[in-house]
Amino acid sequence: MAKDHPALVPSMLQMKCPNCRKGHMFTNKSIFPLGKLLDMPERCPVCGQKFELEVGFYYGTGYVSYGLSVALYVFNLVWYWLIFGLSFHDNSMITYFVTSTVIVVLLQPWLMRISRVLYLNMFVKYGKGTRLKSQQ
Repeated sequence: MAKDHPALVPSMLQMKCPNCRKGHMFTNKSIFPLGKLLDMPERCPVCGQKFELEVGFYYGTGYVSYGLSVALYVFNLVWYWLIFGLSFHDNSMITYFVTSTVIVVLLQPWLMRISRVLYLNMFVKYGKGTRLKSQQ
C-alpha cells in the first residue's frame, strides 16, 4: 500500500503546513533576520489553511518551547555525562550548565519556530483542516 501524502516528521522539520504538508509556514525560510523570524502568511499558499486558528493562538507555544528546552538540557546532560563525566568535586557541573545554556540560547530561534509547527500540528490534522472554496 503506497502512501500518497508526505510523511509527518519530515514535513514538520521542513516547517510545512500541517493540512497539506506542502506549503511553507513561514515567509522566510531562514531564521535571519531575527526580527522577521516568526513572520507567517495568514493562510497556507497551497491549501488555504489558516495558520492562526484564533486570536492569541500562539501563546501556547511558550509551553512547547519550554518543554523542548528542558528536553535539550536532558539530552545535553546525557551526552556530556557519557563523554566527559560529571562530578561535584571539579567544575564539570558548571561546565555542563554553561555548555547547555549556550546550546539552548543558540538554538532558541529554531526552537521558537519548531514549537509553532508542533503546536499547530496538534490542532490541525492532515487533510482535515480548512480548504479554500475553489478547492472544495
